[in-house]
Amino acid sequence: MSQRQVLQVFEQYQRARTQFVQAVAELAARPQNVETLQNAGVMSLLRPLLLDVVPTIQQTAALALGRLANYNDDLAEAVVKGDILPQLLCSLSEQNRFYKKAAAFVLRAVGKHSPQLAQAVVQCGALEMLVICLEDFDPGVKEAASWALGYIARHNSELSQAVVDAGAVPLLVLCIQEPEIALKRIAASTLSDISKHSPELAQTVVDAGAIAHLAQMILNPDAKLKRQVLSALSQIAKHSVDLAELVVEAEIFPVVLTCLKDSDEYVKKNGATLIREIAKHTPELSQLIVNAGGVAAVIDCIGSCRGTVRLPGIMMLGYVAAHSENLSMAVIVSKGIPPLCACLIEEHEDHIKAAAAWALGQVGRHTPEHARAVAVANVLPTLLAMYMDTRSSEDLQMKTKKALKNILQKCTYLPALEPLLHDAPPNIMKHIVGQFSKVLPHDSKARRLFVTTGGLKKVQEIKAEPGSLLQEYINTINNCYPEEIVRYYSPGYSEILLERVENYHPVL
Repeated sequence: MSQRQVLQVFEQYQRARTQFVQAVAELAARPQNVETLQNAGVMSLLRPLLLDVVPTIQQTAALALGRLANYNDDLAEAVVKGDILPQLLCSLSEQNRFYKKAAAFVLRAVGKHSPQLAQAVVQCGALEMLVICLEDFDPGVKEAASWALGYIARHNSELSQAVVDAGAVPLLVLCIQEPEIALKRIAASTLSDISKHSPELAQTVVDAGAIAHLAQMILNPDAKLKRQVLSALSQIAKHSVDLAELVVEAEIFPVVLTCLKDSDEYVKKNGATLIREIAKHTPELSQLIVNAGGVAAVIDCIGSCRGTVRLPGIMMLGYVAAHSENLSMAVIVSKGIPPLCACLIEEHEDHIKAAAAWALGQVGRHTPEHARAVAVANVLPTLLAMYMDTRSSEDLQMKTKKALKNILQKCTYLPALEPLLHDAPPNIMKHIVGQFSKVLPHDSKARRLFVTTGGLKKVQEIKAEPGSLLQEYINTINNCYPEEIVRYYSPGYSEILLERVENYHPVL
């Protein structure tokens, strides 16, 4: 047998291996094939091919494994249990860029499903290899490594800390400075995933100098990059006053306000989230946002969009208004109440309605002037109806009740309270009647109106527990009127009068 014939056997075997891995990789890309592949024992057949002498076979085997592991957590677990990860990593540093990308894809596909699977990736020593890949010359390798690290870090603070301890953060900050947009996006996203868990982890990202580089990219024309940049800054700012101030010091105002007018919904949402995370901390930070025109910009944003994109803006207005009378007045003067009322009526999701109710409660809770501004928007009957609607979620009922209480306890604008007298349940009624009992003793015009609009009659119909606060309020109101007027409007008085008519014997 000639040398050529001997070598032909090897060539045929190599061709067969190549065809096999390519076919499996293509089949694995379609979900309907995955179960059949798994049942055919594909994992154990791909495993030795990771150490094949032919680089393209190694890469394609890794790609196929990545696609399988990406499909569901059972297959990702099969990769871990099949002892495939150590083999994947054993020669990674000497491999070419294609294999590194494919290997990082497998690690990402396994780690994304659960903290337990991500922990398995960490335990096999993958973080060190991924961090080495962050220093690779090829941007595609850096991107794949950054992506895998992000999927590990996003699960919890322990895994995030492991990524930090492996030395990833300074290299990720270098990655956001690279020219490739795709790499910038993934690196910013990974920094966001690391920062979100705790102030300490966020501080690590800040110490690596991330804020300045992220802030410079707020005006980048790429929408997907802006989403990640705004998200990362939000995840840093949310933890503490100090971190929020560091983000503000990077001069994000007023440039960040342009994001609220962006055509991309997620850029709008993440921009509003960043402003919210800063505003919530202190009155000073909220005032800074007001001075930069942030409240007006958020109000415009809420008015121009629909659905969950509105949520961070609604909450931001609530946080600003909650801090002080003046800041709440800034929301009122900037015409913030009508869009909040619109959210309450237009939105279908209970959690968005609940946020709008909470924000209106924060605006109206300070003084009679604030409460009147909310009450004249005719929002009190809507809040009451939502509170009493059995279809409303528990959270919505709780938030509308609290908002009503906040506003009613300060509201002295009686025309807005009057309609509520006819529908309110006892626990809300006491606040409404309480307000009438404060105003009527000092306002003769209001006393007259209260009679002609049927308010006094309604109050006589309320059944209050003797000695209760509600009964005290009713007594205070009744003491504002002559006894015969109160008697006249009491239930059953007309029967008494008719009886007197029947029993009356005219003197002829």
